[in-house]
Amino acid sequence: MKYIIVGLGNFGASLGEKLTAQGNEVIGIDNRMSKVDALKEKISHTICMDALDEFTVVGLPLLDADVVVIAIGEDQGANVMATALFKNLGAKRIISRSVNALHERVLEAIGVTEIVRPEEETAERWAKKLCLTNVVDSFELSPDFSIIEVKVPEKFVGKALKDISLRAEYNLLALTTIQKKEVKSIVGKSRTERQVQGVAGPNTVLGAEDILVVYGSNKDLRTFINQ
Repeated sequence: MKYIIVGLGNFGASLGEKLTAQGNEVIGIDNRMSKVDALKEKISHTICMDALDEFTVVGLPLLDADVVVIAIGEDQGANVMATALFKNLGAKRIISRSVNALHERVLEAIGVTEIVRPEEETAERWAKKLCLTNVVDSFELSPDFSIIEVKVPEKFVGKALKDISLRAEYNLLALTTIQKKEVKSIVGKSRTERQVQGVAGPNTVLGAEDILVVYGSNKDLRTFINQ
């Protein structure tokens, strides 16, 4: 896949390196030449440019990029302006970084639905979420093994775990399932909550809206997700 990462601070640089190491094509952008030079051997392509200048941004291969990550963190104004610019130029998918609740609300107001919170989430988790189709979240236990939350594949909907042979066919262990439930507050407002369904058993039936939590090696997880 092809990614554009705007802002090569700690989070942006780490994400760019991990995505590149996993075989993706990454364009890393920063307005500091020192950052660009330091990462030119670790990220597919690095460019020193002002991501707020529309005339230079239009020269980027936006139509070919699968994801644009706005990783600017130090300057919230620059983050919002860059996010709006890439959105207006028709980027397919934008993920933007937020540093506080107000910043997040501003991003949501301009139509951003995927927001990174680096203080809470690691680059490893986001690299896995971006590289594996339908992955909702992940937790890396070691360089080789992870726990991931994944949307139930269509061909497994309505089937019990004992019928899909997860352990025998994919060498993975199902830990639990998560369901989304509408819950009403005491004032009558409804919100969606994620409810863990307890330890998964052989008779656990997978629903179309369920999230399946599985454990295994990164290699086996990648095979299962990308089948």
